[in-house]
Amino acid sequence: MQESTGWQNFLEIVTKPDNIPIVGMLLLVLFFSWIGLRQAFRHDKLIDEGKKDEIPNEMWK
Repeated sequence: MQESTGWQNFLEIVTKPDNIPIVGMLLLVLFFSWIGLRQAFRHDKLIDEGKKDEIPNEMWK
């Protein structure tokens, strides 16, 4: 009999039907956090360049 590796145990837990929505929510949180941080850095760059008035235009793109 072969022992399960850590990766196999992780996949077994993650793919259980009760845990699939949790994994999906985690992916969505990471995705939207990335989008928010990307926009924040873009806006900070505009502020540093002295183009603060262009931020609302950038938000509507």
